[in-house]
Amino acid sequence: MTHHRDQAQSKAYSNAVAESFFGTLQLELLDRRRWETRAELASAIFEYIEAFYNPRRRHSSIGNLSPVEFETRHTDAAVAA
Repeated sequence: MTHHRDQAQSKAYSNAVAESFFGTLQLELLDRRRWETRAELASAIFEYIEAFYNPRRRHSSIGNLSPVEFETRHTDAAVAA
């Protein structure tokens, strides 16, 4: 049985992760220049997430590894086992 406090802590952690992401996005991309159109901004956000943030940026929640490094280590370990 899940208690309300456990759910609240889980939700708080989820919010912290989202807030961290959006803070990073603001600092590393959005505040660096003016965007002429919404389409230009949308394209830049997509590129930032798919080409940098997801595959290469180091994440503290996975031992300061990039997601690519994390997946490689865990895939290699699973294959070796």
